[in-house]
Amino acid sequence: MKLTVENLQMKYDQTTLFDNVSFSVQDDDWLTITGESGSGKSTLLKIIAGLVDATAGTVKLNDKAQWDYEISDYRQQVSYAVQSAQLFGETIRDNLDLPFVVRDQEPDVERQLTLMHAMELPEDYLDKDIHELSGGQKQRVGVARNLIFPPKVLLLDEIMTGLDGATKTTIWALIKQMQEKYHFAVLSVTHDSDEINQAQWMMHVNDGKVVLDEH
Repeated sequence: MKLTVENLQMKYDQTTLFDNVSFSVQDDDWLTITGESGSGKSTLLKIIAGLVDATAGTVKLNDKAQWDYEISDYRQQVSYAVQSAQLFGETIRDNLDLPFVVRDQEPDVERQLTLMHAMELPEDYLDKDIHELSGGQKQRVGVARNLIFPPKVLLLDEIMTGLDGATKTTIWALIKQMQEKYHFAVLSVTHDSDEINQAQWMMHVNDGKVVLDEH
């Protein structure tokens, strides 16, 4: 797998958020993206996720342009996880069924429970009302939903913001375990000092410019 970003530019009115952004990631890569608030980090991830159109430039997955994919197929391969996961329906089951539904498959309860166990959520929470969950529990469910079918590229948009240390440890442990097993690439936008200190590879986005550390 190879994700390639070529000469991306994003403008709002007369303001250039960033310009001429180019890089690529492959299997097992983990790219940590940092920068000041409002510098364009999250917008960059949304462009890669296919949620926002760039002003110019191209995103390619395995040398095929993003716009040449059916959007549903692309988003199954490039999965986007956000801060404060947006759950829907009434229960955790509703959320963990979704990845199966969009693929026209019957939900695999064993796979769902395996991920819940990894996220340190009790099995009997599968039918728990999502409105009764804490913020950290909701985030664990959201990330589990992203991983129930491991993607080719996992995009993480400040998913650790506001979480306690134990919840962070649980989520990171599962993501790293799944990456080691399935060899997907991770692009993670963060302000978290622990994650930055442990970064494999860094990109800094500031004042419309991108500085990519040697990899």
